Amino acid sequence: MLHVRVITPVGLTDEVVRIAVTSAAVANVVRLPGAAIDPAGDCVEFDLAREGANEVLADLRGLGLKESGGITVEEIDLSISDAADEAMEAAPGHSEDAVIWEELASRTAAETRLTWSYLVFLALAVQIAAIGALLDQPILIVGAMVLGPDFGPVAAWCFGVIRRDLGQIGRATRTLVVGFALAIAVTLACALVSRLVGWIEPTMLDNRPLTSFIVHPDRWSFIVAVLAGVAGILSMTARKSQALVGVFISVTTVPAAGNIAVAIALAHWEEVGASLVQLGVNLAGLVVAGIGTLLVQRVLWTRFDFRIMTPNLLKGSGDRAPIDR
Repeated sequence: MLHVRVITPVGLTDEVVRIAVTSAAVANVVRLPGAAIDPAGDCVEFDLAREGANEVLADLRGLGLKESGGITVEEIDLSISDAADEAMEAAPGHSEDAVIWEELASRTAAETRLTWSYLVFLALAVQIAAIGALLDQPILIVGAMVLGPDFGPVAAWCFGVIRRDLGQIGRATRTLVVGFALAIAVTLACALVSRLVGWIEPTMLDNRPLTSFIVHPDRWSFIVAVLAGVAGILSMTARKSQALVGVFISVTTVPAAGNIAVAIALAHWEEVGASLVQLGVNLAGLVVAGIGTLLVQRVLWTRFDFRIMTPNLLKGSGDRAPIDR
């Protein structure tokens, strides 16, 4: 269950209330005249079943409240209300399966930001993976996989494709490319210094049976990446964050990047190419699975008359239209 607070100009309050009271997914509507100070206006609050959130939020967006007021949505951990229970029963589907496209748009937009924390986490993950490859230690490879933050931009890229938002696709691509390039460059520099002082040597990559899978991409690499991609998107849309850990451990993007760096430093050129292929195969599998999963979810929720907003609407254009199907 969600709690929605709407700050609305006085002239739009009646329409906001109408949207709320006419939706079967809404309960406990409260109208507070003159409660808003900046911006000045009224405040309308109500509880909303997740399954009905897309339609109600689209109607509110259509009133231009993004510019003239504000819409805040919060998750309710506990609701003791027969009216709320009836709203959840009336809304089609199950709350655990509901995809709130506004929520996903906000989350994936945040994942496209090229932040210092993202770069640091990815660089650390790639360095740990490189050490794991050198020492033939799978536990370090697993740790690096969990630490890597690269699935977020991949999910944002997939959602950008679904929304036909070239801006988001471009930002996600930049975040992935710059992130991996910087992480590999930092790891390469560390590896070169380590070789110079005699800490590592080329023979360390010659025989490593426990981590050789990094440089042997095959059809199973793609299949595992596809399965992980499906799980990753579902974990984001269904708010099952614990499942993301399994996704991180399943894909070989970070280990491949780490192996690229040490292979260059130790002049194992054949492994550089194999690692690049492994990185590409895993990213391709994640993207294919992500787009496919979002398309399936779009079709399923369209059956319940829910709409995916276009990028213009998400930016507050005031128009409401479904993506062409």
